[in-house]
Amino acid sequence: MKKRILVLGAGFGGLELSTMLSEAFGEGVDVTLIEKGDAFTFGYSKLDVMFGRTTLDAVRLPYKNFVKPGVRLLQETISLVDPVAKRVTTDRGTHEADFLVVALGADYDFDATPGLADATEFYTVAGAARLGKILPTFTQGHVLIGVCGAPFKCPPAPSEAALLMHDYLATRGIRSACEITLILPLETPVPPSPETSRALLAAFAERNITFVADREVRSIDTQRRVATIDDGREFPYDLFLGVPAHRAPKVLEASGMTEDGYVPVKPKTLETRFPDVYAVGDCARQGTPKAGTFAEGAARAVATALIARLQNKEAPVTHAGRGSCYIEFGAGRIGRVDVDFFSNPDHPTGTYHEPSVAMRADKEHFGASRRARWFGL
Repeated sequence: MKKRILVLGAGFGGLELSTMLSEAFGEGVDVTLIEKGDAFTFGYSKLDVMFGRTTLDAVRLPYKNFVKPGVRLLQETISLVDPVAKRVTTDRGTHEADFLVVALGADYDFDATPGLADATEFYTVAGAARLGKILPTFTQGHVLIGVCGAPFKCPPAPSEAALLMHDYLATRGIRSACEITLILPLETPVPPSPETSRALLAAFAERNITFVADREVRSIDTQRRVATIDDGREFPYDLFLGVPAHRAPKVLEASGMTEDGYVPVKPKTLETRFPDVYAVGDCARQGTPKAGTFAEGAARAVATALIARLQNKEAPVTHAGRGSCYIEFGAGRIGRVDVDFFSNPDHPTGTYHEPSVAMRADKEHFGASRRARWFGL
C-alpha cells in the first residue's frame, strides 16, 4: 500500500516538500496537501504591491496550477489536528496519515496589540494592497513603521519598507515634507550579520530615517494617531505601517503541539515529540528566522528524510540551518545576506553582499525558479 503523507500548509515549506516527494516517487506515494487559501504569494511581493510597482493579480500564483504526480492539493480549512493519531479534521472531512508534516506558518495576532485591528499594516496581502491605495494620497507628515512583537517574518522587511518609503516620497518630490521612523524589536536591523546591520544603519542615517532599536509597539490610538511603545514613549504619526505580532495558528495550540507559542522541534531533524510528526517553517521553533527560504530549507531536510525512510534507508540529517535574504536598499539596488545558524555553536554567522543593481537579477531568478518548479509558470 502507498504510504500516506499529510502536509498542512502550502507555503514555501509545504510546496517544496510535496514537490520533492512527487519527484522521488510520482504516483507511488499518496501526498495530501491541505491549504485554506486559493493562491500563493511571495512575501516580498507585498512591498511591490504597496509601492505600486505591480498589482495584486500579477503576484498571486493560484494553487490550481500546482499539479504534481502523487499529490492532491485540497482547499480546506483545518479545524482539528490530532498529532497522536496523525488525523486532521477540516471543513470538508477527515484525513489520516502515516506521516504528518505541519507547515502552517505563523498567524498575525491583531488582538495582541490594542488598536492595531483599526490601523494600517503591510504584512498581509490585503493590508499591503490597502496601503497601496492610501500612499498616493499622502502628501506630508510622519511615516511610522512599527513592529508589534518578535519573532516576526522576514526580519529585513521593515528596514526595506523604510528605505523604499524614502525613495517613494523623494520621487514624488515630498520627502522634505515628511519624516520616517522605524521601530524594531531588535538591537540591530539584522542581528546575525553585523556587516549587514552597519550597512542598513548607514543607509538610514544618509536618508534621515530615525531608527528606534530594541523596542516594540504596544498599542495604537487611531483617533489621536499615536503609537505607544514598550517603554511608554508615544510616537505621533500621519501614516502608520504596522507589523502585527505573530503566533502559531490557534488550531496547533488547541492540538497540544505548541509550547510558548510555537511548535518545538529537534532543529536538525524537525521532528516533534509525536512519532512520525514533523513541523517546519514559521509555526515551528526550528532554530532559524521566520522566512520562506528557511522554511524551504527545513522542508527539504524533512523530504530527504522521508524519502529515505520510504525506501527503507537510514534517514540522513540534512537540515543545515542556512538561508539567504535579499534586502531592497532603494534606488534599484538590492543586497543579500547569507546566514548560517548551525555551523558555529556560539552564534549564527552572516555573509553580506553589498547592494547592487545586478543583484536584482539574482532576486528575480529566486522567484522565477520557484514559480517554475512549483507552478510550472
